[in-house]
Amino acid sequence: MPPTEIFLSHATQDRAMAQRLAHTLARHSIPVFFSPQNILGAQQWQNEILSALQCCDWFVVLLSPDAINSMWVKREVAFALQDLRYEDHIIPFQYRECDLKSLQWLTLFQMIQFTGDFAEGCRNLLRVWGIELKEETLG
Repeated sequence: MPPTEIFLSHATQDRAMAQRLAHTLARHSIPVFFSPQNILGAQQWQNEILSALQCCDWFVVLLSPDAINSMWVKREVAFALQDLRYEDHIIPFQYRECDLKSLQWLTLFQMIQFTGDFAEGCRNLLRVWGIELKEETLG
């Protein structure tokens, strides 16, 4: 069953890749909370992130060396791991090789490798929800 909305956790340094992924998911009719896109000027961004974490039903974390060193990614992952809404709904998405010691709980989940071909990574992610990749929708 497709997600109602995905929370896309990412490091600021990985924003371009996160935006590309969010765009591709949206083109497959999957709503994505992506902070640069969803938080408007003058909003309290911490409150907006917490609100989104409480509303979304899937959590995808874009992993990279920057992500595992990001205080906010660590906080978002900790929230998702403690919220029953995300039980079996957490997807670690390895964008760049990194050492997961600081986020070791994520090793319990099936990792989607995304270190190579963008289309193949999207295909593997969409397969989680039984959705077939439409090549023309790649962002």
